[in-house]
Amino acid sequence: MSRRRAAGTGPSLAMAGAAARATAAATADAGRTHRPTDPPAILSGLEAGTIRAATPDPAAPGGWRADPAVRAAILGRFADRTSAESSAGPLRFRDRAGVPLHPLGDPAVRVVPGGTSVRSGVHLAPGVVIMPPSFINIGAWIGHDAMIDSHVVIGSCAQVGARVHLAAGVILGGVLEPPGAWPVIVEDDAFVGAGSCLLEGVLVGAGAVIAAGVTLTGTSRLYDLVGERVLGGTADTPLSVPPRAVVVPGVRRLQGSFAQGHGLGVAAALLVKYRDAGTDARVAQEDVLR
Repeated sequence: MSRRRAAGTGPSLAMAGAAARATAAATADAGRTHRPTDPPAILSGLEAGTIRAATPDPAAPGGWRADPAVRAAILGRFADRTSAESSAGPLRFRDRAGVPLHPLGDPAVRVVPGGTSVRSGVHLAPGVVIMPPSFINIGAWIGHDAMIDSHVVIGSCAQVGARVHLAAGVILGGVLEPPGAWPVIVEDDAFVGAGSCLLEGVLVGAGAVIAAGVTLTGTSRLYDLVGERVLGGTADTPLSVPPRAVVVPGVRRLQGSFAQGHGLGVAAALLVKYRDAGTDARVAQEDVLR
């Protein structure tokens, strides 16, 4: 299963992130060749990064290919209704035995104390920082040096690229609740502002900036003020935000006498420009904080 990507405007936008996707695709191809079939091995493969719910694939439309077998394996883990108890100091927890907590054993991953929960089957690359409290669900992939800020929720099988910054309160939807074929994908070097929600398989291209408070679903409309076009998505091909696009919240006036008489409008996402030096300075992460 592959997906298309909305075309960008401006030089080299189509090439953004291509080298990283090619490298990751080669790694994933090796993993598919020797895919384990038993559930514990699948969880281990997801954590190690040899198995992914969605794989960068330059040959696929949009540069990504979903793996339905991974989603099916994860659903199989939830089919086990057995509960298991765990504790952390005086706190006690009870959850499905088939989806235990992540061991968090890699010293190159920093998990700041304060209530974060990471399920098994999550890949955390070296340099990842997770601020409390956050929740990362099974099957998610978090790339090198990504920053997961406070109160972030990353849904099942979501793909977060290298050096991505998810600011406080960001929500990335999963493929299990509600059921969906496409995971949310945020490519390398993207920034997602505080309180934004990305749902239903939205693809955020490499280096894109999603401003605070933007909500995008797979079938949302994205009004491109630069290219003077409307980008949209469907259940089969969810919305794709072009690489290096800068997206801000806006309002679209509603038609009809009642709506106009009351000055009503609905939230809209606006692509106002493509990333420049000024944008880079505003979203830069301070190395000293990492």
